[in-house]
Amino acid sequence: MVSKKCLRLDKDTKLEERGHWGSKVEFLLAVAGNVVGLGNVWRFPYLCYKNGGGAFLVPYLVFLMTSGVPLFLLESFMGQYTQEGCITCWKKLCPLAEGIGYGGQVILFYGCMTYVIIEAWCLLYITFSFSPTLPWTTCNNEWNTDKCFDASMQNESSARTNWTNTTSPSIEFWERRVLAISGGIEELGSIRWEVMLCLIVVWVICYFCIWKGVKSTGKAVYFTATFPYVMLFAILVRGLSLPGSREGVVFYLLPDPSRLSDPQVWMEAGTQILYSYSLGVGSLIVLSSYNSPSNNCYYDSLWLCFLNGCTSFVAGFAVFSVLGFMAHEQGVPIADVAESGPGLAFIAYPKAVALMPLPQLWAICFFVMFILLGVDTQFVAMEVVITTIIDLFPNEMRKAGRRERLLLCFCILCFFCQLIMITEGGMYVFQLFDYYATYGACILFLVVFESLALGWSFGPDRVYEIMYDMTGVRMNPIFKICWRYVTPLVSLVSLVCSLVWYKPLTYNRTYVYPDWAYMLGWGLSLSSMLLVPGWALYKLVTTPGTLRQRLHLLCQPDPAYCLTPMKEVELQQISVKDH
Repeated sequence: MVSKKCLRLDKDTKLEERGHWGSKVEFLLAVAGNVVGLGNVWRFPYLCYKNGGGAFLVPYLVFLMTSGVPLFLLESFMGQYTQEGCITCWKKLCPLAEGIGYGGQVILFYGCMTYVIIEAWCLLYITFSFSPTLPWTTCNNEWNTDKCFDASMQNESSARTNWTNTTSPSIEFWERRVLAISGGIEELGSIRWEVMLCLIVVWVICYFCIWKGVKSTGKAVYFTATFPYVMLFAILVRGLSLPGSREGVVFYLLPDPSRLSDPQVWMEAGTQILYSYSLGVGSLIVLSSYNSPSNNCYYDSLWLCFLNGCTSFVAGFAVFSVLGFMAHEQGVPIADVAESGPGLAFIAYPKAVALMPLPQLWAICFFVMFILLGVDTQFVAMEVVITTIIDLFPNEMRKAGRRERLLLCFCILCFFCQLIMITEGGMYVFQLFDYYATYGACILFLVVFESLALGWSFGPDRVYEIMYDMTGVRMNPIFKICWRYVTPLVSLVSLVCSLVWYKPLTYNRTYVYPDWAYMLGWGLSLSSMLLVPGWALYKLVTTPGTLRQRLHLLCQPDPAYCLTPMKEVELQQISVKDH
């Protein structure tokens, strides 16, 4: 006999209040928009170039198969099965690991502060793109120095002679006009008001994209998730038609097998997988929780992982074909124009579009693509945080108008917290948050415990059977081996290696942060990591019984959630007929 508690007959009503995707297409576009972002366009190609070209694809594919796809499928399962956010889902799967959900929300909060800054920079570049002459192409502006040198206006030999002793107009526009960057993090200076106005515009866009929950989010992704692909394809076609593009593609793909012995290459491949696929922070859990319980999340996960990997690979061709053209025009090695992080987006590409026909049009299209890539990821992160808070306090937060007010308060809080990042010394603060708070060790730490909790506590066999009950499809048994052994081991080794071979953050490879800034950075990392053992200790202390009884209780699924959603629906139908 099945208890009334186990049946959870009120669940359908609760799910209607919480909401669902309008269609499967909306879900797929939302996840695609979330996982396909700026990292695919500038970070993956740079890592390929930096770490041995085509040789980087070997560790990338290894981590994709051993960690990326298994974790992607696992998180999709968690959300769809529990129909809860990334904190409340752990209460039903493994209460001892609930701190993973809290840690993920802290990382997303930091991410919401940093990601919007990039969008504000892009918007500012768009406004300058309407000028008769692109301001980052000349050296006769008020912000230029005597060292400014436009290599494209010189012959090849002169360019090679003077390049190392001067700065390009695009660098000076970026650092002196957009950032007005100071000498270090100790010199914060004043707020950049133009960037602040762009920041407000981006926050308004993000707010209205998700203010009605999945109803508005699902409609927004039809445009924000598809238009970047159109632009990426246009840039790819245009880039491959430019002189010098072949050298750029060869530079991108040419393998350097000797780099495979470097542990740094493997670590960067692993962290890129987690970063690119939005793993460990709960985004996939929340997005999947709005699915129908019978949705085939198995096939969805495989196709979405394939889409993300292909997008990164194709973006490499678009990026390096343009960089090859730029190197050809300026007469410099590709290594001198391919930079990581914001440098590739705001230094190399503005130089590249300036050398194309109709440069203003290409500049506008390129930065619109960047904004849409970033906005997709940004408003999904906001949706995850808001949904998680609402699921924690459903009786208070699901009343009419509460969601909109909560979202508004969250946007205002993030805005005021990130004002320090748009000061003259804000770039140093931005990089500190990006390097320590939203990337690297903190995400690896959460992923280690997530894979251990689901692989050893909840159990891969249970996941396997529930997945079959929900979708009617038998997964490949190799996933059970990954969840129990391979993924936890690979994640743990990656975490240890990232700590052993830790490299302190620098700006442009020249500026070294003061010691207190590094301590602050690690404090940001620990603020999310310590929530996992801290919450586990709290639950062990507050739960009655012996230590063994507490561990047994806290590592078991909630008995009130003992049935899969499909079986619950069947039993509800039987109950209604009997009644």
